[in-house]
Amino acid sequence: MAKKTNGEGGDGAGPAAPASFEEAMAELAQLVTQMESGQLPLEASVAAYARGSELVKYCAGQLDKVEAQVRILEGDMLKPFADGDEGAP
Repeated sequence: MAKKTNGEGGDGAGPAAPASFEEAMAELAQLVTQMESGQLPLEASVAAYARGSELVKYCAGQLDKVEAQVRILEGDMLKPFADGDEGAP
């Protein structure tokens, strides 16, 4: 019942957490491409889906942290994004 994966961590602890948001997004994009190709065997597809879920949770957590930082910097009053057509003299 040995499982083969394409992950780097051969210590049985599973794939490591991404080093950054950008790294997680790149890995997620790669997983999506592999899964959309339809060439992965069933077990690899399930493993890719599980890893993708972990990456999505990581990215959502990072975005939540950044949003909290922005709220602090803006005094908890997020301002709407300007369209660019306002304030023209």
